[in-house]
Amino acid sequence: MENKNLRKSAIVALIAVFSLAMTFIILGAISVELIASMEITSGQFGTLVFGFFLSSCIVQLFVGPLVDKVGFKPVAILGFIATGVSLFLLSFANTLSFALFSCILMGVGAMSLNTVGNTLIPVVLFEGKDPARASNFGNGFFGLGYILTPLLVVFMLNTLNLSYNSALVVLSILMIVFLIFTLTASFPTVSIGFKFSTAFKVLTKPAVMVAALALFCYLSLEISMGTWIRSLMDELYAASPTAGATASTGVVLSLFGVAIMIGRFISASVKNLTAMGAKLIIIMSVVSLVAIGIMVFAGSPAMGIIAVVLAGLAFAPIFPTIVGVTFAKFEPGQYGSIFGIIFSVGLLGGTFIPNIIGNLSEGATIQQSLIIAGVMAAILLFLSLIIGRVGKSKDAT
Repeated sequence: MENKNLRKSAIVALIAVFSLAMTFIILGAISVELIASMEITSGQFGTLVFGFFLSSCIVQLFVGPLVDKVGFKPVAILGFIATGVSLFLLSFANTLSFALFSCILMGVGAMSLNTVGNTLIPVVLFEGKDPARASNFGNGFFGLGYILTPLLVVFMLNTLNLSYNSALVVLSILMIVFLIFTLTASFPTVSIGFKFSTAFKVLTKPAVMVAALALFCYLSLEISMGTWIRSLMDELYAASPTAGATASTGVVLSLFGVAIMIGRFISASVKNLTAMGAKLIIIMSVVSLVAIGIMVFAGSPAMGIIAVVLAGLAFAPIFPTIVGVTFAKFEPGQYGSIFGIIFSVGLLGGTFIPNIIGNLSEGATIQQSLIIAGVMAAILLFLSLIIGRVGKSKDAT
């Protein structure tokens, strides 16, 4: 019975990160249709992204203590309810302010699911003995969410001839299905949660500070790609007109998710990944910089697609490996505090950088504005050279 309960809680953790990916990618997946329908600019659309991630950044700091106080299950329930309701409300939004409110509520749901998924996965997978490997495997399902969400949207828009509003309603119903499964699951009692007293202590640890800055750069890259890939591909197709370009841009966004998923599952197949994680982060940071450079200078849709896939493969192991390598330097009881700190700082990058790219594109193009992403990739490379050198011994507070 205990093993069965553990399996159910592991499934909830996996569908939590899957649903998290849906929230991260959905605005990018419907960006073209939403901008046209609401008659807003790229800058105003960037404000919606800004609102979602700023809300997420704030909520992330407080949802950890909630997990510590009430356990995983109530927070998972909150996550699926808030996410489902936000998607439903966004489907009916006809003003920028109402859409922004929906995005802010989605931030509450997303970070509830994020905290449950990413702090539970290292505990329930691989017997809690290889956190970097567990985090890569678990976040492979984040990549799966990145794949299926744009594909479902493209299928509903172009095959079923539904509106993006109807597509959002369908996704909100999916959250109800996940909620029902969560209600039947039991969760382990583990002292994992963000505590302000502990947070102030771990924040002074070099390993935590470097990981937080690295995630600032990484999340700014991943979220920028998820937000602007469709617009980038639209620009490249406009320069080289191709039949079915609109459908193709949605598929390219899914290819980004495919690359992330494949890359993470490959990384998860490596035993004792935690020990070699720092070197992997360095290599993938270099490849990320190259991929973004190709995007900036791509002269055709084909080059753009190659760059997007290469970026997905490079991005794949960076986030989970940073989390896993950092967790390995601390005791499990501190995972929530550490994750709350580094992910909140990381979300600041995801909050501001995509918005800056959108605002800059109003006087130029998305492709030209991606130079900002290149700068973030270069900083990430610098930080990756430091990650393996700090906190090599087991830290304690």
